[in-house]
Amino acid sequence: MTIGLSCDNLVCMVSMKLENYISTTEAAEVMGISREAVLKQIKTGKLQAEKIAGNFLIDKNNLGTIYQEITPDQEKKVEKAVARVLKDYKATLIKLGKE
Repeated sequence: MTIGLSCDNLVCMVSMKLENYISTTEAAEVMGISREAVLKQIKTGKLQAEKIAGNFLIDKNNLGTIYQEITPDQEKKVEKAVARVLKDYKATLIKLGKE
């Protein structure tokens, strides 16, 4: 049975699927932990990953809300909160920035 995909379409589908994945190094940076800690979470089953060509790839959706798009309403709330923090703690933040 022929599926009807040319090589170009197959390559396109694979690359589109891989756009949803990140490496263990990228996951470590996003999560703020070491790469070894990411690998440990994969090994213990706390973090799902797929092994492709000898490397673990992690679906961005498995990292919770880190990669989710935010709505305009959520963006306004974040901007409001940041403005409030800057207003209330500006002097403290400046001092911390000098350390």
